[in-house]
Amino acid sequence: MSGMKKTTEKNLMVFSGRAHPGLAAEVAEGLGTPLVPTEAREFANSEIYIRYEESVRGCDAFVIQSHTAPVNEWIMEHLIMVDALKRASAKRITVVMPFWGYSRQDKKHRGREPISARLMADLFKTAGADRIITVDLHADQLQGFFDGPVDHLMALPILADYIKEKYGDQPLAVVSPDAGRIKVAERWSERLGGVPLAFIHKTRDITQANQVVANRVVGDVSGRVCVLTDDIIDTGGTIVKAAEALMADGAAGVIIAATHAILSDPAVDRLKNSPAVEIVVTNTLPLSPDCEFDKLTCLSIAPLLSRAIKEVFEDGSVTSMFDGHA
Repeated sequence: MSGMKKTTEKNLMVFSGRAHPGLAAEVAEGLGTPLVPTEAREFANSEIYIRYEESVRGCDAFVIQSHTAPVNEWIMEHLIMVDALKRASAKRITVVMPFWGYSRQDKKHRGREPISARLMADLFKTAGADRIITVDLHADQLQGFFDGPVDHLMALPILADYIKEKYGDQPLAVVSPDAGRIKVAERWSERLGGVPLAFIHKTRDITQANQVVANRVVGDVSGRVCVLTDDIIDTGGTIVKAAEALMADGAAGVIIAATHAILSDPAVDRLKNSPAVEIVVTNTLPLSPDCEFDKLTCLSIAPLLSRAIKEVFEDGSVTSMFDGHA
């Protein structure tokens, strides 16, 4: 045994799926490491094939994939990438999912429904994931669905600091689009210097997807520029109706801020024609060129992800990135 040298130096390797290569490249650049060259292709029957073009044995692997449409395809690719790493003897595998697919299916609203967000966590565990890094989960309890560490990052500082710099000289109010997200709105209020809070009381038809029935504003927003915050903009129906309700209640203006810009049809048209002066999002999901419009501002989440990966790799503290709020 005397001739064997034990290497204790850790080896950081970053891998990217094909869903959002631009974000992965930016994250890797922030870490000062190249993305590992990966062969990824489909067989004739649409099955996915993955192979890494260099050895991953003993590495600390970070696998980045945004669960964007077609969601099921990119999730499957993500799982197969993790499996390939496990079978090639990677030492530790961290799944980086800026947007956690199926995260809105986190509880049963009616009988005989799945809890798909939990199934997702189980699938990644089975594939070989040791850890998950994600951004702004739809519900905090999703962290408990995965049997292992989950680093739950917040885009709030990035979004709020941009808004503070641009609109901070005007009287602001933070508005939650529903009562359930008031805790997040409180953090926003704190970050913006203790501005007043309001929320939209809404009723939802649970038998219809993406349908909101009625809105009324709870709190005083008159004469204030309202920062309407949410984690996701999908079809845009909820948030645009909320913006209209705020204007009808005497708001001086509305800025929409959201982490995940899914922007399914007809979101772009709705947002363009909404009373909001600006819609601020991050690039946790890729924005196709036809989703870009004048009022939309997209801020990069890459520096946040790079920093979190660095903290995990160096056994530092991810919580310290958020002043203990994470």
